[in-house]
Amino acid sequence: MKMLSLEQELKGNAYPGRGIVIGKTKDGKKAAIAYFIMGRSENSRNRVFVEDGEGIRTQAFDPSKLSDPSLIIYAPVRVLGNKTIVTNGDQTDTIYDLMGEQKKTFEQALRTREFEPDAPNYTPRISGILQIEDGNYNYKMSILKSNNGNPDACNRYTFAYSNPIAGEGHFIHTYMGDGNPLPSFEGEPKLVDIPNDMDAFGDMVWNSLNADNKVSLFIRFIDIETGNYETKIYNKNV
Repeated sequence: MKMLSLEQELKGNAYPGRGIVIGKTKDGKKAAIAYFIMGRSENSRNRVFVEDGEGIRTQAFDPSKLSDPSLIIYAPVRVLGNKTIVTNGDQTDTIYDLMGEQKKTFEQALRTREFEPDAPNYTPRISGILQIEDGNYNYKMSILKSNNGNPDACNRYTFAYSNPIAGEGHFIHTYMGDGNPLPSFEGEPKLVDIPNDMDAFGDMVWNSLNADNKVSLFIRFIDIETGNYETKIYNKNV
């Protein structure tokens, strides 16, 4: 697979929707995560990321303008032991609860969910999970989507990356671009480059997102040897 420039992928798409990037830094020392949200409506744009324990949650920037919290207020990131879960919806809690309490797998937990009920878009649910243990690192990504816009069927795809290569990451997002209805992401996660510098990485992603549509961005680098992490949050509403 050809490696793509994450910067160019973002600059070339005015509305990728919500996106997850997971990979390994160029020096091979850290796991890297990026999660961003965008919005076209006032309700979607009226959000910020806030820290919540070891993870984050979305929160209304102006509570008086919050018209429908059902698909926009959730915890995108939660930590379960040596696993970090990142998703674009409340399936974060589904994965956290079923993997923790019932010892289900990532895939089994997501079998209980499907795409979002926001006709006619039927927005895909995208999810990722990273596991770091004894200096070893692997991750998985998932997308649950309607069958080419037909809500009668849910297509489920999981991509697993064992011992990821230094400097490489994968990028999955909800929409191929703007439209009405919004066209769902197609294919497997895109191979993209991951640098060593977290601040430079975060700034590049944030500055490459469409200025009108971007809302918030979460960046985390996790030391693969120690499990220690650094986090950075960007919010358009400040």
